[in-house]
Amino acid sequence: MTLAQSTVAAVQTATAHLAAVRTAPQLTSHQVLVFLLQLGVLLLVAFCLGRLANRIGLAPVVGELAAGVLLGPSVFGRIASGAADWLFPARADQAHLLDAVAQLSVLLLVGVAGAHLDLRMLRRRRTVVAKIGLAGLLLPLALGVSAGYVVPAALIGESGHGLVFALFLGVALSVSAIPVIAKTFADMNLLHRDVGQLTLASAAVDDAIGWMLLSLVATMAAGSLGVLHIGLAVATLAGFLLVALVLGRPLVRWAIRRAGGAGQPGPTAVVATVVILFCASATQLLNLEAVFGAFVAGVLLSSVVEHRLLAPLRTVTVSVFAPLFLANAGLRIDLGALLDPSVLLTGVALLVLAVVGKFAGAYLGARTSGLTRWEGLAIGAGLNARGAVEIVVASIGLKLGVLTTATYTVVVLIAVFTSMMAPPVLRRAMARIEQNADERLREAELELAPAARETPSEA
Repeated sequence: MTLAQSTVAAVQTATAHLAAVRTAPQLTSHQVLVFLLQLGVLLLVAFCLGRLANRIGLAPVVGELAAGVLLGPSVFGRIASGAADWLFPARADQAHLLDAVAQLSVLLLVGVAGAHLDLRMLRRRRTVVAKIGLAGLLLPLALGVSAGYVVPAALIGESGHGLVFALFLGVALSVSAIPVIAKTFADMNLLHRDVGQLTLASAAVDDAIGWMLLSLVATMAAGSLGVLHIGLAVATLAGFLLVALVLGRPLVRWAIRRAGGAGQPGPTAVVATVVILFCASATQLLNLEAVFGAFVAGVLLSSVVEHRLLAPLRTVTVSVFAPLFLANAGLRIDLGALLDPSVLLTGVALLVLAVVGKFAGAYLGARTSGLTRWEGLAIGAGLNARGAVEIVVASIGLKLGVLTTATYTVVVLIAVFTSMMAPPVLRRAMARIEQNADERLREAELELAPAARETPSEA
């Protein structure tokens, strides 16, 4: 397929989407009622369980996911099947409404996470960050790809044949979660420490490469397995990055000025949301994953906009959209699948590979960069938190047909367990690392107030 043919195909796809919108049937009053109740119930239960998880020392993502599990087929569907079928019917038209909100939530969550990157830190310690990030990515990626070839065929989705499933599993096991890592270090008052900064920067490297790989694997899952198709996907991705980096920053600055938002959180948040949605639309139109465009938008925003100006968008995303996405993801978890010995054994094996691969890779990268043993342990523990990012990857895999419901359940549970494991190991390691003068100065400059540490938890 030539570039011209690819462009024509993209235009035809967009035209087909517009035609489908014009001919789509209108929502009934009952569908609207159920949809509103779904949103209210999911958000309420996710909020309550997220707060409960936070109080007992767990990552809020655990409680917010548990909300979906409780309301899904694993619990609510078993004890009150009639009510569960009414509130969460299996009809596609009703499910698509909730999926649309979940998709918007994912884009905002990934965009806000990308906007938290400290690009100055990345440039200043790029060698150390590159070593830790690449080692922490490549080792679990290799282990995941290898495991993908020995996973029982019953756990592979219809679109997950051979290389596609193996690559997808590798990506799923190798990602890190910037939101969870940032919140964990903030809660422990460690963001000003060198370990905290290096962990976040290394996670940024992991996520940037991970989203690019995910876009390519998604293209392959859609049936584009030929060398020409893969090469075209790589060229398209590179072209998008080039255009975004060259034109993105001046356009964002211009848009903020035109909106009258220079120094004002409200207009800046609106412009940031538009940038995230437009970049996501561009990558979706180019047959890349929309989340990759959202992440690139976040990186652009981090280089142009002060973090404080994104506070309104961050608050709404973290407090409303992220819990909705996580609870909706939990609805698809079927704990009954773990009763199958093959699923349970596969899950345990993948959990071990994910933890050992990420931890060992990050530790080796840290040690070869001249960091101490305890610093390496702390960075390895921090990067092991997969959180919402791995859940996003799992959701995409389920949507594309690469993962089955059972495999999706396994991958999501890996995200939960790794997020739970990070804080205890971090506490033990950081207790043995003395704070240096630069870190004390950084702490004073950041003016870490108790109120800042009581902000809503990020997924």
